Amino acid sequence: MENDKKPKGQINIDLKEDIAQGIYSNLAIITHSSAEFVLDFIRVMPGVPKAEVKSRIILTPEHAKRFMGALKDNIAKYESMHGTIKKTDDGGPIMPMNFGGPTAQA
Repeated sequence: MENDKKPKGQINIDLKEDIAQGIYSNLAIITHSSAEFVLDFIRVMPGVPKAEVKSRIILTPEHAKRFMGALKDNIAKYESMHGTIKKTDDGGPIMPMNFGGPTAQA
C-alpha cells in the first residue's frame, strides 16, 4: 500500500520509558580530542564531597557543532517566551547549592 511508505529521510525514534524519565544534571564537563567531543553530565548534591557522572554523550565534531546550534536556537526561543536566563557575575548559572531548603543540623 502506498500509505504504508515513509517519506524519504524520515526515521522512527523509539523512546523507552526508563530513558523518557531523564537524568537530572546540574554540572556538565566537556572535553574533546581531534575526533570527538565528550559531554559528561554530573549531579552535584550539597554536603556530598563526591559526585558521579550520570550520563556520557560522545559526539563527532560536526554533530557537536550542530548540537551547539540547536541549543542556541532553543535558548533563544525559550528566552523569547520566558525572558532572559539570568547568569551570575562569574558567567556560570545561578545554582543555589542549598537548594532553597533549611540547613541541616546534627
